[in-house]
Amino acid sequence: MIELMDNDTPTIALPQHKLQLELRTDERKGRGVFATIPIERRTLITISPILLFPHEEYNAHGQYTQLDHYTYKWKDGMALALGLGSMFNHDNDPNVGFMRDFENKLIRYVALRDIAVDEELCISYGANLWFEDATADGDDRKQQIMQQQSDSEDDMAWMQMVMDG
Repeated sequence: MIELMDNDTPTIALPQHKLQLELRTDERKGRGVFATIPIERRTLITISPILLFPHEEYNAHGQYTQLDHYTYKWKDGMALALGLGSMFNHDNDPNVGFMRDFENKLIRYVALRDIAVDEELCISYGANLWFEDATADGDDRKQQIMQQQSDSEDDMAWMQMVMDG
């Protein structure tokens, strides 16, 4: 179901997801994924299959297209996350982490902390951004990120443990 928000931009309900997520448009970031219910830390958000572009194909074509903004580094080339995996926006303080599953050609996205209703679900694209960072707030933001780094490392270790069975 598509609804119009106050600013006439569509909100697209995603009923196939148990977490009742929505696609919405943020003024600064563009389209993104938003929670409509509270999501607990360590909840599996989604699993995205990937489309793999071998290095040669990506270097000849892919890097010159819009797809370049949606690809992940992969061991045999570059991967395009299908489904919601390509819809997560960047944040310096992400509330969603991701683990690449090379063997099964999947990316798993997990909540790094509790996520509130109407909060955008964001991942970190890393330090080398190709756009102006809408979430950058200067030195205070950097200190906050460093303080949360150990929690994120614990979450990543937990996610790896879950994947390994």
